[in-house]
Amino acid sequence: MHLLQAGYNMIIIRDWLGHVSVKTTEIYARLDINAKRLILEKAFPMKDKTEYPDWTKNKNLMEFLKNL
Repeated sequence: MHLLQAGYNMIIIRDWLGHVSVKTTEIYARLDINAKRLILEKAFPMKDKTEYPDWTKNKNLMEFLKNL
């Protein structure tokens, strides 16, 4: 996992570990949520960073959510 996070590709990791198949290596390579987010951001970059409003200031919405 640390090799994958350091930027090594699965083929190199497979070879270092002595696995016959990359599928075997993938069993042990479980990405954490932050790594998944970074991969998605690289694959699908946002053209403009949209600022979202602070929904916590909407009292009606907050009350509705509390009652769910």
